[in-house]
Amino acid sequence: MRIDLDESVTDGAKAPGATGRTAYRVVQEALTNARKHAPGQPVTITVHGAPGAGLTVEVTNPVPEGTRPRVPGGELGLIGLQERAALVGGALTYGRHGQTHRVQARLPWPA
Repeated sequence: MRIDLDESVTDGAKAPGATGRTAYRVVQEALTNARKHAPGQPVTITVHGAPGAGLTVEVTNPVPEGTRPRVPGGELGLIGLQERAALVGGALTYGRHGQTHRVQARLPWPA
């Protein structure tokens, strides 16, 4: 899997621990899903943030052509991530946007 990273984070070492752990889990789950549902497709990870501005994590990949069988338990990991993001005061959205699948988390990072 080809992964491109676009990172622009100011003072990353100062991010709250729960925010950092949540961001890590978002990327981990999104990469697992891309491998499972869109094998061989490139993945782009974008991480932007700073104290006072919050942290945004976005993982995208092209949606493969054709239909793929549904995987049992599908979306449970993403639903769990929505709950995890909410617990730290953030939000997570996911879904198809045209020919791209996107997972995006917006997480708090106080000044």
